[in-house]
Amino acid sequence: MTIRQYSTTILLVGSMASSAHIRASGEIFHAYSNLDALKQSMIAEFSLAYNDIPTALHNYTVLAIKSNSTTVKQRALNVALEQNDLKAALDIATHWVVQEPEDVPALFYLAHISLKVHEYELAAETLNKILNIDANADLEQILAGIAPEAPEDREVLLNALRSSPEKNNPSILILIAGLEAQNGQLEQALSTVNRALRKRPQVTGFILMKANLLIALEDEQAAIKWFKKSSRKHKNNLDVRLAEARYLIKIKQPELALEKLKNIIKTWPDAEEALFIAGLTSIDLKNYDQAEQYLVALRYSNQYQNEAYYYLAINAERKQHLETAKAYYRLVDGSLYIVSRRNLIAIFEQQEKPDDALRFLTQERVNYPQHASFLYQAQAEILKKIGNKKAALQLLDEAIKNLPDDPELIYAQVLLLDPFQDKIPLDQALKKLLQIEPNSPTYLNAYAYTLALQNRRLGEARKYAEHALEYAPEQASILDTLGYIAFLQNDYDTAAEALGKAYEISNSVNIGVRFAKALYMQGNLKKFTDVLQQLKQKHPNDPQLDQLDGLLLPQQFNKS
Repeated sequence: MTIRQYSTTILLVGSMASSAHIRASGEIFHAYSNLDALKQSMIAEFSLAYNDIPTALHNYTVLAIKSNSTTVKQRALNVALEQNDLKAALDIATHWVVQEPEDVPALFYLAHISLKVHEYELAAETLNKILNIDANADLEQILAGIAPEAPEDREVLLNALRSSPEKNNPSILILIAGLEAQNGQLEQALSTVNRALRKRPQVTGFILMKANLLIALEDEQAAIKWFKKSSRKHKNNLDVRLAEARYLIKIKQPELALEKLKNIIKTWPDAEEALFIAGLTSIDLKNYDQAEQYLVALRYSNQYQNEAYYYLAINAERKQHLETAKAYYRLVDGSLYIVSRRNLIAIFEQQEKPDDALRFLTQERVNYPQHASFLYQAQAEILKKIGNKKAALQLLDEAIKNLPDDPELIYAQVLLLDPFQDKIPLDQALKKLLQIEPNSPTYLNAYAYTLALQNRRLGEARKYAEHALEYAPEQASILDTLGYIAFLQNDYDTAAEALGKAYEISNSVNIGVRFAKALYMQGNLKKFTDVLQQLKQKHPNDPQLDQLDGLLLPQQFNKS
């Protein structure tokens, strides 16, 4: 953070120094002003670095008001917004507009901040000024992320916009329509959009907003008709035509969508989004050769390269070309890296080649050290599956030495350690997990359940389970752990309550059996019988239920 702020200072100082050089032939007074500004900006940046926010904001606000530099004003405004000091931001933007009344970016800032601080009359007045300068200005971005959440606030803003002298301006109409839609007034919003479209029928945002309103009104036929009309009328508008194709896919008309996409690609052969959607749609329609043709065209795309390789691999798998699929999966990086390698490991398993998978993952750790944790875990899982638990534990020991504070590696080790034979290393691993993430419900539950299995330190185990439930109150596994511990402590009321909730959530036979035992020990025999009958219906062949049947025998003998 400090380095970043110092870098900003250097850029800012450079900007101011160059400005000073340009004005060097001016009066000496300007040189002193530049020196003062330079000093003030450095104080502001150093104050930010040392988290003295009030000093930084004061200096930048004064600088922004006195300086003619757009760079200084921009920096001052950014600092105020980053610190969420909306009053300072409003002051800076207001002075900026006073100094430069026709600076559109300054007006945009002022309108945006005015909306954020609920100064709706000022916002409407500022929007008018923007539209007087540029009648085609895109005002939607001003509302992005800050449209009023409370209906009362939206109503105030709507009234301000409706009473504005520019209320019939298409951009103002679109803002009004957006607020009406947020209020659930979809029909009214549609009417307002239609008014805007009559004035500016070519604007993509207006066309798509009408389509979205028709979709929100669940008028599928009207939406299809509007898209069809718009695509025909604006045949050179890529965004409109793509939106039509996406909607057709959404309403489960992929064949028609693909025809539309083919026509789009004829007109725009390099339209990457169209190629990508066409590739995925072709896979869904089992047109695998066609899918490959579209996706191969994206191999060098900055935006879609990894997705293209991933779906080329999926496509090859569907064709049962497993070696081709593996080759494509190897090329995937970025956010799809882990899922692609999981799919690749699954192919190795399908081919019954665990040794090849292990060698591949070892090489991947060299090629992709940033994914070492995942790769170690994947190797350990393969070793476990082929029955070499000892090698899996040794590998995880190596991994933890290299990445000592990686909780996922330690947890993978915990899952492999035996709660009875490996008490000491298991206890150490669980303690380390809670040192790293003391409030993780998963790790708290793991420690609690391990202690319960070992039937020791049950008071401590119960605290861990109760603490875990604070963070995940509806998680069946944690409720099960708490119920199990309470049962061991002879607290059958708590055990029955916790296990009952866990069984209701999960319908697990194991939890159901524990729940039934808790009910029996609690003395609630009617409920015990009901749960037992339910378990028999759902899991008729489970041998655990024979034990529960045995609990009823003494009662049957007594009755006879």
